[in-house]
Amino acid sequence: MTHKKTDTGSGKPRPEDSREARLRAALRANLQRRKAQARARADEAGSEKAKDE
Repeated sequence: MTHKKTDTGSGKPRPEDSREARLRAALRANLQRRKAQARARADEAGSEKAKDE
């Protein structure tokens, strides 16, 4: 995806790494939330079908 720069050896994490990690975590959380919403909608639609029958 992105090109990694060599570390300067200072021992501190590079800002790009922490930003990428935060973005990766945010994307993962967003995906999990969207999956949960889709499951809830599917369950709700399934229960409404059962009520109609």
